[in-house]
Amino acid sequence: MGKVVMRYPGTVVQESWAAETPVRGDVNDLAALVGSGGVCVLSGAGMSTDSGIPDYRGPSSAARRHTPMTYEAFVHDPAARHRYWARSHVGWPQIERARPNPAHEAVAALQRTGLVETVITQNVDGLHQAGGARDVVELHGALARVVCLACRAESDRAAVQAELARVNPHFDAAVAGLRETQVNPDGDVELPSELEDAFTMIDCPACGAGPLKPDVVFFGESVPRPRVEECFHLVEQARSLVVLGSSLAVMSGLRFARAATRAGIPVAIVTAGPSRADDLAGVRLSSPLGEVLPALVRALGA
Repeated sequence: MGKVVMRYPGTVVQESWAAETPVRGDVNDLAALVGSGGVCVLSGAGMSTDSGIPDYRGPSSAARRHTPMTYEAFVHDPAARHRYWARSHVGWPQIERARPNPAHEAVAALQRTGLVETVITQNVDGLHQAGGARDVVELHGALARVVCLACRAESDRAAVQAELARVNPHFDAAVAGLRETQVNPDGDVELPSELEDAFTMIDCPACGAGPLKPDVVFFGESVPRPRVEECFHLVEQARSLVVLGSSLAVMSGLRFARAATRAGIPVAIVTAGPSRADDLAGVRLSSPLGEVLPALVRALGA
């Protein structure tokens, strides 16, 4: 058993679960389940690693040096908030340039055939939609939107980014060489403290106050209740729940696998490494999503 201690959006997990990844079934078994239709997909960070966006827990996140931003720090610590925006301003272009990979395209293809009915994603990168999926429920929000915590006005991240570039010409020049460094899962990069101090943040374009916050669920922040209830409804109406690229390490996603099991809805999991819901899965694969999902599409003629 392996001890996992990790802070994720909405909760803190400290629990032992299997260090070994079980394998139950193969692509044909997954095809038999998906081929019955009525599938609800629940995706996580593993969907986007092939698009150049690392996850929080896998090998792609091994070089991460600072802990992710928490809601408490962002809201109550102006210095932490300023530091986040400086780093995020540098990291955002890499998120914006990321493109859907074959796993995203396969989910969209299965949705077009009607086999996949609904998609819930824990990711904040918008790649499911860019890959052709529709009506995606973004459980943890989207980095492409910005919200003012004072007046609740929403802004497009691209517009905020352009204004930040306008008021930070010297900062942008100083960090130009850093824009090719590894972006962190929450859309920022590592910066020297002197560069963070040189960054100028803007006020809300609607009310002139702020502060501005990316429209995502930070660690320690709760997912809005109506969104959670919508996801429960989608899962409970499904014929099967297929989890893609998520360890379900926190309750934010795990609760939906447990709800499916309580309702007698079969669960399949395709993700690298152990999952906290491995004991719930009738089909459990550990192969790369970029291989499994295109193979699944071919097997189903989708």
